[in-house]
Amino acid sequence: MVTASIDDAHLLVAKSDAPVGDLTSSDESDDPVRSGVDDVADTVTTVETVDGALEQVSNGSIDCVVVGRRLADRSGLELVEAIRERDSTLPIVLAPLDGDESLASEAITAGVTEYAPADRSAEERSRTIERAIETGRRRHRRRSRARGFAAVFEDSEVQSWLLEPDGRVRRANERALEAVGATETDVVGRPFPDVSPWRERDDERAAIREAFEAAADGDAVRRELPWTVSDEADRSGSASAGADRTDGGRSRTLSVTVRPVRDGDGTVTSVLVRAEDVTERAGLERELRESEELHRVTLNNMTDTVLVTDDDGEFTYVCPNVHFIFGYDDAEIHEMGSIDELLGPGLFDRDELAEEGVLTNIECTATDKTGREHTLLVNVREVSIQGGTTLYSCRDVTKRKRREEALTALHRTTRRLLYAETDREIADLVVGDATDILDLEASGVYLFETDDNVLRPAAHSSGMAELHGPLSAERVGDENVPGTVFLEGKSQFFEDVTGAAALSSPTTDVRSAAFVPLGDHGVFVAGSSSAGEFDDVSRELTDLLAATAEAALDRVERERALRERDRELKRRNHQLTRLNRINELIREIDTALVQAETREEIERAVCDRLTAADRFSVAWIGASDGGGDHLEVRAYGGSRRGREYLDNVSLSLTGDAAEPAVRAATDREVTVVSNVVEGLRDERWRGEALAAEYQSVLGVPLSYDEFTYGVLTVYADRPEAFDDVTRTVFEELGETIASAIAAVERKSALLSGSGNRLEFAVRDDSFVFTRLAERADCTLSFDGGIQQHDDGATVFATVEGAAPADVVEAAAALVAVDDAQVVDAAASSTDEGEPAGGTVRLVLSRPFFALRLADHGIVLRRVEATPSMARVVVDVPSSVDARESADVVSSEFEDVDLRSKQTVDRTMRSNGRMELLDGLTDRQLEVVQLAYYGGYFESPRTRSGEDVAETLEISPAAFYQHVRTVQRKLFEALFDGTGRPADGEA
Repeated sequence: MVTASIDDAHLLVAKSDAPVGDLTSSDESDDPVRSGVDDVADTVTTVETVDGALEQVSNGSIDCVVVGRRLADRSGLELVEAIRERDSTLPIVLAPLDGDESLASEAITAGVTEYAPADRSAEERSRTIERAIETGRRRHRRRSRARGFAAVFEDSEVQSWLLEPDGRVRRANERALEAVGATETDVVGRPFPDVSPWRERDDERAAIREAFEAAADGDAVRRELPWTVSDEADRSGSASAGADRTDGGRSRTLSVTVRPVRDGDGTVTSVLVRAEDVTERAGLERELRESEELHRVTLNNMTDTVLVTDDDGEFTYVCPNVHFIFGYDDAEIHEMGSIDELLGPGLFDRDELAEEGVLTNIECTATDKTGREHTLLVNVREVSIQGGTTLYSCRDVTKRKRREEALTALHRTTRRLLYAETDREIADLVVGDATDILDLEASGVYLFETDDNVLRPAAHSSGMAELHGPLSAERVGDENVPGTVFLEGKSQFFEDVTGAAALSSPTTDVRSAAFVPLGDHGVFVAGSSSAGEFDDVSRELTDLLAATAEAALDRVERERALRERDRELKRRNHQLTRLNRINELIREIDTALVQAETREEIERAVCDRLTAADRFSVAWIGASDGGGDHLEVRAYGGSRRGREYLDNVSLSLTGDAAEPAVRAATDREVTVVSNVVEGLRDERWRGEALAAEYQSVLGVPLSYDEFTYGVLTVYADRPEAFDDVTRTVFEELGETIASAIAAVERKSALLSGSGNRLEFAVRDDSFVFTRLAERADCTLSFDGGIQQHDDGATVFATVEGAAPADVVEAAAALVAVDDAQVVDAAASSTDEGEPAGGTVRLVLSRPFFALRLADHGIVLRRVEATPSMARVVVDVPSSVDARESADVVSSEFEDVDLRSKQTVDRTMRSNGRMELLDGLTDRQLEVVQLAYYGGYFESPRTRSGEDVAETLEISPAAFYQHVRTVQRKLFEALFDGTGRPADGEA
């Protein structure tokens, strides 16, 4: 059935003019091919050749081609085939003069649209042509739609999916396949949710399923879904730049449309899914929404208020935040009517505004809804918006104005604090200016006292006294606000201190209160009778005032510390000056001590140096007399008045209220009297000293290694002449003088021809010789012969009643013995079976008492020890006090008895022995001693030279060389009186 009019069709009739052929007549009226054509088309073009027909078809204006069986050059079927090669939809009607089933079949195979042989009526042929034209148009429309669908479907910027009604994928364009990283074979026939870009996301997967179900029911659905572009797709350039990165790629936004595809009957035959990247548009929309929200929030919350009026001053726009400044809402502002009611008349000059266009920073005052006055800065601008002509921008600068005024007052306070010199002066200034700076009635300052750990009020304002009363002291560490603020170093502000016990007074009228620490100095407190007075500005100003006060207190403390340091430096400089003078004095005394040959020279040199150049008034050295009950003056330096003083005071070592020299001698400690006047009537010597113009005294015992050589006493004509440093120096000087005296006495002892020999009985289990005798059950003795070295001393001891090896074994367990060797062992036993004894070499560690005796000129002559006691014999030169020498020996042991004292003459022995010993080296002496005690010089020899060399760990040649050298020196000392080695000999 023909469904549309085709009156405007353009037909092409292709037939032959030859008298023979399919066309039986050349007369157009009788032409069966033309018959029916004129009835269906306005325009008919006739051609007789295939080429002519193809040329007409190529022009593109032919709606249908009617072809005879044969043309002038070729058959009609060949024309059909040629046309079909060019156009598959152009309708072609084959109208032969004669035809059969075979021709019809070939025609259909060639691609004709209709078949209209001549044996049909003209009307029937006309309908056939109309049907062909309609079929061609329908095919054209269908092809156009297909091409349009293909163009849309294959859009390279849009993901397109064609789905079956059951949701399986029928087709997918290249963009869609790239999005899921698959080929068409991978997705065709599979459920779309399983292969879509949102297959991994449950929420989006559910949204796609719901949209598909709606489209399958005939509804078109649009959704915006997120999509993460894979890195592979991103590298291929399919994703737009500027998208946000995620862990999997770029995050995009897709607009997904799911719409049904219907057939002619309206049945849904498929579903089309298109996903278009709308990231940029979504971003712009989001930015627009955010901008609108920001604009709305800004207008509602900014502190500046914007107003717009017309030429008459009537409000046309009121900013929603108008309540921030004025306390009114926008409706109440509109009810006021004009801007003059709000800001007052005459705010600006209209002519000036017209000339300038904008007026800025106009200062005015306005009253808010509660009656509080505000200082405003107003900017006025000409505008043209929504009926308004003048825009007002109002900024509340009340706090800033107040802050500027307060800072100006604070600056004045700061300048005044620069000249404050004490903490209390600073406290008074801060409290006095706090009212103007903070605009508060009450203020006060606590200062911290380190002595009792208390914050004590230093100043308070009259307002504090009226509202609260006097501030009370607060102990740091107790539960109180000032103490807590001071310890933590953090400010505390109270909107209302009622019930908080912040000021330790339940009856206080203070409501608002602030407590601010002043560093390590104290706490600043400020308050008001009104609650809620401490806004941001008030807190800032309070902190600034407290910081200024703290800085001033720091400055005063620094200046105070600097002054104290200056005083300390001056004191130290004075001490250094005195110390330099003392050091110079000590150097002079040391030089004199080195040059002195006798004790008298030492004592005289010390007294002379101490009193030279008016260093001290008097200096004298005294020692106990023979009876030990009185100090005798051994050396004196100073004025004649000092001698008179010594004659007038008692120097008895047994009396009370003793003179400083006596106290130093008896206590054996440094004695200092800083001021003679103190206790003037308690001790007689003080009056005598004051009469002689002595105001301070120093007594120093001359002690060395527990041996006292007297006392040095120095007098000065000023009080406090002997400070701690001077006392220490003189204490060391006393040891130096005693050491020098000991040295000269040792020298005198060596040269002295006579002396005293003292014998002691020692009962002391800790004595090394007694312990060895007890452990070895023998008698152990030695006659001098001590060889001193850095770590101790070496002695050769004779063993009786035991084997020397037993002594060596016993010595191995004693710390006091570093080494022990058998030097000479007699026969193992006597005829009666008693051990014969022998000689041992003992290396004794320090301190060995013989070495300490030698430091004082005392020579250890013999020690004979048995298991129960020891006999110790020492020689004391005549120049050394025998009584004090006995004390030195007694101090070495727990139980000591002096058995005997006799005078000895040791001139020849000592001189000869010293000359010989002076000529020997330590090694030579060690070798000859070991050879002697080892029996090398016995006849017959008990030990060979090789045995002695092995003991000494030297070669036999070295041993013999040492022995010959010592023998030669011995004979030289005997015959020539000299122990000097020959030239070239060691």
